[in-house]
Formats: sequence, C-alpha cells, structure tokens
Amino acid sequence: MEIKRDFYLEQLKIRKDNGMIKIITGIRRCGKSFLLFVLYKKYLLESGVDSNHIIEIALDGIENEELRDPKRCYQYIKNVMKDEGKYYLFLDEVQFMPRFEEVLNSLLRISNIDVYVTGSNSKFLSSDIITEFRGRGDEIRIYPLSFAEFYAVFDRDYDDAWNEYMIYGGLPQVVQFSVERQKAEYLKNIFANVYLKDVVERNKIQNVDEIGTLVDILASAIGAPTNPTKISHTFKSECGINYSNKTISNHIDYLTQSFLISKASRYDIKGRKYVGANLKYYFTDVGLRNARLNFRQQEPTHIMENIVYNELLVRGYNVDVGIVEVYAKSSEGKTIRKQLEVDFVVNQSSQRYYIQVAYDMASEEKQIQELNSLRNIPDSFKKIVILNGTKKPWRNDEGFVIMGMKYFLLNADSLEF
Repeated sequence: MEIKRDFYLEQLKIRKDNGMIKIITGIRRCGKSFLLFVLYKKYLLESGVDSNHIIEIALDGIENEELRDPKRCYQYIKNVMKDEGKYYLFLDEVQFMPRFEEVLNSLLRISNIDVYVTGSNSKFLSSDIITEFRGRGDEIRIYPLSFAEFYAVFDRDYDDAWNEYMIYGGLPQVVQFSVERQKAEYLKNIFANVYLKDVVERNKIQNVDEIGTLVDILASAIGAPTNPTKISHTFKSECGINYSNKTISNHIDYLTQSFLISKASRYDIKGRKYVGANLKYYFTDVGLRNARLNFRQQEPTHIMENIVYNELLVRGYNVDVGIVEVYAKSSEGKTIRKQLEVDFVVNQSSQRYYIQVAYDMASEEKQIQELNSLRNIPDSFKKIVILNGTKKPWRNDEGFVIMGMKYFLLNADSLEF
C-alpha cells in the first residue's frame, strides 16, 4: 500500500535545487525515509533525473555503518560523482554520524549537488543547522499521518476510521496491519525499544525507570496543565522517589527534542503575555500515547484535543493554550478572579483563531462551559468550536463558528469558514 504524502512532497518539489540543505525532521517511523527514498525519488526519475545521479545513504542501516565516519562518507560521495551533472544526495538519519554538520558544510561548497537529509532529533538538527549553516538549512517537519491521509487509504466509513485513528493513531506502519493485536503490540514495542531507548542512549540517562514513569505521567495528563514541580511532588508522594525539578525539566526537553511530545505554552489573552507555569503536553501520535498506557484512559475529549493540536501544527500554525481572566461575585458578595481556558490560540502571520474542542454541547451547562471563555475575549478574531461528529459548520447567534470534527480534519481550509 502506497500512502500519498502530497503535502510534504510539494514542499520538497518547490525546494529542489534551491542551494540549501533540505532537512526533513520528525519522529522515527513517521514516513521521512519513504517520502524521500520512494516518493521524491520517483518524482526525480519522472522528471528526467538519471538514477545514477541519485545517491542514497541510510545511516541507520548496518550496511552503511562505515559511512557513519564523516571523512569516509564525504569521500564516498565524492567518488560516486563521476561527472559535472547535477546529483541528488539522500542522507537518512544523519544524527548517526558524528560531526555531520562538517560534512554538510563541505557539501555546500560543491555546486552540482542538491542535498537532502533526514533526522529524528531536533537538538542535533535544528540548533546545529541554524548555527553552522547561517540560513542555508531549510527544515521540513514531517508528522505521522494526518487523519485526512489516514482516511484516504482506509477502506471503511468515517465512523470506523475515526474510532480506529483515536485508538491507534497515524504511524504509517500501523495502517498496514489488519489485526488490532498487531497494531497494539507494534506500538508498545517501538515505544519501549525504539523511541524511549533512543532518548535514554542519546542522552546517557541513568535513571531509566524514572523517565519511563515520567512518560506515563505525561501520557495520562494530555490536555491538562502541569509543570516539573507538580510532577516532582507526584514522584515523591506516590512513588517515594526524589526526582528533582531540574532533572524532570531536562528529561521533558529530551522527549521534546526526539519529537515524541510537544509543549504548548499558556498565553494570557487579555494581558497579551505568556504565562510561564503549567504548560500542556501533547503526544505527536495518539496511538503511541495510548500504547504507553496499555490502551487504558481513553478519554475522548482529551484525545480529540491532542488530534486537533497535531492537525494545527501540520497546517503550519503556531499554537498556544489561552487563558482569559474574568471577575465574578462570590456567594458572599466578594469579587473573585477566575481564569477561563481557551483550548488553543492559533496564529499564522496576521491571522488568529481561538478554538475550543468539545465532545458535545448537548446540555446548557456544557454550552456555558465551552463558550464562556470565548465570550470574554476582548477582540474580534474568529472564535471556533470543534465538536465530535460529522456536522457541517454553522454560526451561532454570537457569531461563533461551530463545526464537526470530520469537517475540520478533512478540509484543509476549514478555519476559513
């Protein structure tokens, strides 16, 4: 089964021969290699590029272990280039090569080579690329399959597809399995033996059990504000373990750098400032999150929120969690300050949207809960509520756009309604 990744393929096409190093980043097993070595290679061949002018090196393969040596790799590439024609170099999982930035810097000096690299760790890539290449590195972030990509190859109806996606997520390999047990075992195994093992080995972590428990806590808390201090208290009170704030913060950074999780900062909408404490954490793939918890804690609202967050990132938006301060009277007549939450503050250039995600708004109480924060936002940017289900978008009496999850996920311009 060939899964199309047209959105990312187009990004590679428009960057072809632009004189920059194309850096394809994302969590391992999300489809970076397939995009480059299959889909983009097919495009190059159909565009008339000779197969001898495409150099492919997968550095995570044992067959290329010698090429992890930077000097050997550079010399190998030079030897393959037999003429003055244009060559296209694919370097897969470049973080396996020490001093890879020196190799890439050297390749930038060769006029007839167009370089594409993939990598699964942002610390080794984003920071080094920015420092070393001074604007000549062009990053393309790849995510697991969006729901639209998943649905395009799913052979049943929307409801079945949505239920499947909420449980098992969008890693491309999972879609290939037809048996649920296979999906579950695959996700549990790669989490422990690929993702977590990578983080532990790359960062030389000694307290392996603690970071495993930290992952479980973060998986349990998607959609809920938390911070290293709270987590540290949890370890001490429930596990009897002293796990310092600083160590927890570092370990969360390692998980973020490996693209396993993302941080969403809290933004005070009225005060127009970021609030440092109590970030929210979301998993790059909800299937991995669910597998880590052995497919328990299947709270649909939180999983929906995680899926919406990931979809917004795929579409290129900057996403924060919003808070709105309001004042109310207590039963004793005292003025009290409250903070209402807006699930997402979504920005792109001059555009801004405020988004609430709700399983339903069937009751009046639920409507008040979901809409009250939007009512208290003192500006005219679009306010959107995304509900579970298939309803087409409409505007309520207050001008808020309300749409079903199906419409939001399957229409790339859904926020423009």
